[in-house]
Amino acid sequence: MMQFNETLSAPTLYQTTKPCQSFTPMNPNQIHRTHPWPGFPAPNKALGTFGDANCMEQLLVRCANAIESNDATLSQQILWVLNNIAPSDGDSNQRLTCGFLRALIARAAKTGTCKMLTAALSNSNITVQTHKFSIIELASFVDLTPWHRFGFTAANAAILEAIEGYSSVHIIDLSLTHCMQIPTLIDAMAGKSETPPMVKLTIAGATEDVPPMLDLSYDELGVKLVNFARSRNIILEFSVIPSSSSNGFSSLIEHLKIQTLVNGNENNEALIINCHMMLHYIPEELNPTSPFSFEDVTPRALFLKQIRSLNPTLVVLVDEDADFTSTNLVTRLRAAFNYLWIPYDIVDTFLPKGSNQRQWYEADICWKIENVIAQEGLHRVERLEPRGRWAKRMRNTGFRGVGFGDDIVSEVKGMLDEHAAGWGLKKEEDDLVLTWKGHNVVFATTWVPT
Repeated sequence: MMQFNETLSAPTLYQTTKPCQSFTPMNPNQIHRTHPWPGFPAPNKALGTFGDANCMEQLLVRCANAIESNDATLSQQILWVLNNIAPSDGDSNQRLTCGFLRALIARAAKTGTCKMLTAALSNSNITVQTHKFSIIELASFVDLTPWHRFGFTAANAAILEAIEGYSSVHIIDLSLTHCMQIPTLIDAMAGKSETPPMVKLTIAGATEDVPPMLDLSYDELGVKLVNFARSRNIILEFSVIPSSSSNGFSSLIEHLKIQTLVNGNENNEALIINCHMMLHYIPEELNPTSPFSFEDVTPRALFLKQIRSLNPTLVVLVDEDADFTSTNLVTRLRAAFNYLWIPYDIVDTFLPKGSNQRQWYEADICWKIENVIAQEGLHRVERLEPRGRWAKRMRNTGFRGVGFGDDIVSEVKGMLDEHAAGWGLKKEEDDLVLTWKGHNVVFATTWVPT
């Protein structure tokens, strides 16, 4: 029986010691030809070779099952095989698998499933080393692909239509990208009207760090945005409300309610709720200490109800179109593996191997993988829901979809033409969906109170 007494080899994006130094890497297709280890697949025509994405997924699934069933021997054997066939500098499928390998090791270390492995890793830091971006770096990072630009373009065009005729606009910006959408919106406002509206911008100063992370305080960011708006002859008021997604941004909601009570419904002011890839960080499960057991009192449902009570002019909801909410590890692993191949595939088309930007980009993906696989409870914050489920939530809360007009669709298509082939756009009901090689990536939806 083979056992580990040294740590596994680690991708360069993690702080780990050099592992498996006593092993000589083998040709992946020659690993199990004589005596396959019990409980997981050997190469065959149906499954493919060990370098095949389907086989890698099956190995990851078998490893996850072994970890969950506390089968230390099988776990360690499969981890060793994965370590040999999934180098951190390999092709996109290998790098994807490498990210899941590290996440499974982190889970085994946390749960103590593989005790020898846990002991070996106890003095190692296997957390992802994500990069803190400067403003210029983050702007460049966002512009690399339509992953974020798609939502920015669709949302800004919808917002411009919704605020027409208003003298004041209050934007609640719940965005993963630290207001990177706002300068383009301000530019568009300035160019659309001789007398652009006054803009109030309120953001949630999150208490937790999720990538991409910024090396600038929000106060400093606000100064830059105010100065930029002034250069476009727009008055901008910038406010930061310390608030956390873990409790449904309750502090921000309370602040907005108090503002409404003090100021009343100000004449001719539009209220825009702009949600860009942030709402899936709000828990969709009940707190175990809650005395309630109804779906409509989960933090996610309560947040939408509170937003509806503010009677907004428009709500924009943009997010990644996948489902990471299952309580079952293997189900989550399969969902994440069959979605997160996309960013690894994309990165091969526009960033050279070994570049800093590629390392930063993939480190953020690895952070997401580790959170989905290695974390549980309130620490597991990557809880994506698909478009259809969000649409059902919005309708149940008293919103109706308003869709996107032909002009907006044309504008989004024009943006996609600036990027590499492979990107596509489709309409599903009232919504827009960004695709990569025909696979759904990000959706954009717009809502108004019924």
